[in-house]
Amino acid sequence: MNKYELAVVVSAKIEDEERAAVVEKCKALVERFGGTITEVDEWGKKRLAYEVQKMKEAFYYFIRFDAESTAPAEIESRIRIMDNVIRFLVVRQDEN
Repeated sequence: MNKYELAVVVSAKIEDEERAAVVEKCKALVERFGGTITEVDEWGKKRLAYEVQKMKEAFYYFIRFDAESTAPAEIESRIRIMDNVIRFLVVRQDEN
């Protein structure tokens, strides 16, 4: 099992319930592909470095999980087509 971190940037134009549903869907994807979530870190609403889809602000979430090496590609392919997810990135964390 490797340690990964999924960064998800969610649209600020949606309601709180919808935003929570998007995060829950991301967590469900991690678990669906054999991942074990260790931590979910919500950074809240932050200003984007540059305008994306005519938005200047978005909500940031970081989901840390343990999974096999095939899981990140599967998770990314599903998140890529999700509505209200502006940007996402899965990175492998060091073992330190």
